[in-house]
Amino acid sequence: MESVIVAFESDRSCERIRDILETSGTAACILCHSAAEVKRIVSKQRITTVICGFKLPDQPAEALFEDLPPTCSMLMVAVQGMLDLCQNDDIFRLASPVRRGDLVASVRLLLQMGHRLEKFVRPQRSQEEENLIRSAKELLMDRNGMTEEQAHRFLQKKSMDSGVKMVQTARLVLGMG
Repeated sequence: MESVIVAFESDRSCERIRDILETSGTAACILCHSAAEVKRIVSKQRITTVICGFKLPDQPAEALFEDLPPTCSMLMVAVQGMLDLCQNDDIFRLASPVRRGDLVASVRLLLQMGHRLEKFVRPQRSQEEENLIRSAKELLMDRNGMTEEQAHRFLQKKSMDSGVKMVQTARLVLGMG
């Protein structure tokens, strides 16, 4: 099941949205109570959907939306009067009190859009590049006793630290670069 972030000031709102989405099998929910929490999680995980109220304690939802990656959609759930104040046309809106079916359908649509957007934003690797990265991970696992995930993170971090693509780092690990 894909994960979404549910961010509201109120625990009750977070739990209500989570219950609807998780019992319907739509998404697993990561609960947050501040924009800083949302940004921290989005920077570490591949999240394509944030569901939130009009504002969080540390930042309005519109300002948070500007800080999210382009592949991340936002669904703002608030009373109609607050939704009318939202100036950003790229933020999806749902008036509360929200009906279960409307919420589930909206989140499913946003998750589908996120997958389609990622295909265009995320560069695709060739089969040869995938094989090089896989070989480098296997080498790291054999030589250093790393798990596959640790080897992948090692390659990612070295790539980011040196400002090169992961396939170039894999070539260096394999002694081909």
